Amino acid sequence: MTAHRFQDSARYWRTPLLPGADLLTAEYHHHEFAPHWHDAYTIPVIVAGAEGYRYRGSDYVAEAGGVPIINPGELHTGSKAVEAGWRYRVMYAPVEFIHELANEVAGKPQALPWFAPGVIRDPDLARRLTQAHCLMESGDDPLAAEAAMLDALSTLLVRYSRTQPEASGVARDYARVSSMKERLTGNLEESVTLADMALAAGLSPFHAARLFTRTTGLSPHAWRNQVRLQRALAPLRAGVPVTEVAAASGFTDQSHFTRHFRRMFGVPPGRWQGA
Repeated sequence: MTAHRFQDSARYWRTPLLPGADLLTAEYHHHEFAPHWHDAYTIPVIVAGAEGYRYRGSDYVAEAGGVPIINPGELHTGSKAVEAGWRYRVMYAPVEFIHELANEVAGKPQALPWFAPGVIRDPDLARRLTQAHCLMESGDDPLAAEAAMLDALSTLLVRYSRTQPEASGVARDYARVSSMKERLTGNLEESVTLADMALAAGLSPFHAARLFTRTTGLSPHAWRNQVRLQRALAPLRAGVPVTEVAAASGFTDQSHFTRHFRRMFGVPPGRWQGA
């Protein structure tokens, strides 16, 4: 008997029960996610199969029942870890929502929650997250869905949230990298050269590119494209036509924008917007 092979199929959707969040119900076989980040907490539950991903310099495999949390702004990849591929449910939970929930759970102000790298293997937590995701997707009982969502996310926070350790400053000049980021993102429609970026940091183009890539994990060009994609989400949600969003985001044309968007989100921008 031939084992079931998943298809490349993804559905993004939203719910007022988790304001500002994007939610994903998907399965993948061929698709591979290029290195990227999200501005939200990425909270997935692997339903079947297994996903492999690279995160913070290490490779991980999340099997069925695994919860591979990714912190906001953290670079990561994603691809099948077994021949069949993987199926999962994901909440992209806004930073403000998770931070406020952490404050409410603790009964006092908390530092921004941070989750250690690696796959959380906690069957009870996986069940709670899956149930909440399913209830929110069905929309049949908003009261039950909201209660399940708050229960699942508060359980995640109580059991696994930490405070982010201080980053090492060895061989990294964060002030200079910050200056380079400002130059790259000041006007996303503007053409920027490596020399322009280097000038903002007071470095040669060679040393600027090397420092930037070592610090961020991406080349300046790839990092700038990620920022463009993140900034494209709000106008897409607001219903702005894809062609206008592509131009305003600084992409050369719609096909260029669509290709990069699909590599990051697994679906073209029109389908993502249709959620």
